[in-house]
Amino acid sequence: MLMLVSGASADEYTGGDTGDALPVDDMRLTFDENFDELDVSAWGPGTRWIAHTPWSGDFGGARFANPGERTPFKTENGILRIEAKRDPEGDWQSGLLASVDPKGNGFAQQYGYFEMRAQLPVGPGVWPAFWLIGKDRSKSTAEIDVMEFYGDKPDGYSSVIHVWHRDDKNDSQFSRIEVFRDADPQDFHTYGVKIDSEFIRMYFDRKLVWKAETRPEHRQPMYVLLNLALVEKTADQAPDPSHMFIDYVRAYDLP
Repeated sequence: MLMLVSGASADEYTGGDTGDALPVDDMRLTFDENFDELDVSAWGPGTRWIAHTPWSGDFGGARFANPGERTPFKTENGILRIEAKRDPEGDWQSGLLASVDPKGNGFAQQYGYFEMRAQLPVGPGVWPAFWLIGKDRSKSTAEIDVMEFYGDKPDGYSSVIHVWHRDDKNDSQFSRIEVFRDADPQDFHTYGVKIDSEFIRMYFDRKLVWKAETRPEHRQPMYVLLNLALVEKTADQAPDPSHMFIDYVRAYDLP
């Protein structure tokens, strides 16, 4: 059973908590991907990114393609483009990047601030996301969806905190971040999360938009994923091609 619990707003947690500020200049940069080039392979080892989820759990209405002749990835002027399109056989393909390979090699970090700067596609079927997964999946999977955007609902995006238990007792907290009533998802914006032992805080353009208490399952090293997926039920309505553009992905230690 999946239980969705709406998260508290940012100003509901106030008493004594002074960690909402985002002093990036005082943080130590620990991961810096500027996409001047892309170091990716299908499954690793030895590359900064792999092109699938490490547990082989690809999802959605498009196949996540390997690098190569039909690669969905292109870098130009320090910008990564992920393209969703139909391949010559008529099937949808797109792209995902994960910072850890199936053997656990790669970048993961306990606590800190994680940020992506990106432009999002709009239109039915498109489903870009920026998210984190805990390295230890032996008893449950800890997931933080920093940004999950559905192109047919362009007024905002969702931030979700999941714990997927092995006994199927799964639960989640979420908040709808309706920032695109004033901003444009097709412009570059930053999507960030700051994690410490007490709170998980979400930021849009480095402004706090939501926070929730940190669960024990999220007090572990977490790795980065980003993707342009398609919603399976509405993939055939997606613009062909569709593009997500990423300027950078960074992580920092907290001061």
